[in-house]
Amino acid sequence: MDKKVSDSATTMVRLMMPPDANPYGNVFGGTIMKLMDEISAVVALRHARCNVVTASIDRMNFFAPVYVGDLLTLKASVNYVGTTSMEIGVRIEAEDAETGRSKHTGSCYLTYVALDKDGKPAPLPKVVPETPEEKRRWDEALARKRSREAPA
Repeated sequence: MDKKVSDSATTMVRLMMPPDANPYGNVFGGTIMKLMDEISAVVALRHARCNVVTASIDRMNFFAPVYVGDLLTLKASVNYVGTTSMEIGVRIEAEDAETGRSKHTGSCYLTYVALDKDGKPAPLPKVVPETPEEKRRWDEALARKRSREAPA
């Protein structure tokens, strides 16, 4: 059964606290990457409805720092679905809790593989991109997939 992108899209908001950061108040990149992997796993699970594992993480770009006290918002959705793998896109924004100003602080693409009960790759439901934005992300994800598969 085909699924819509909106069927599994997920948003997570978390207040950045002192244990998430270095002594200067900058949130660790690893903290952000852990949250990114968690939210993308939720999206992948919602789409696949079976066990999924992270197969790869494309380049992680940090565009701006995140500080203790910021509200970190992660938005994730399925960009592309192949036979047994799917690309999940994550956008990360930091909101200054006092001013309400928000900035795009990072983006990443993760590939997940669906697994059956024996731990073998399992077929996935197709995803149907409906909006122009979803179609653009589908096309860009397909181009990234083809680039990764191209001989070096």
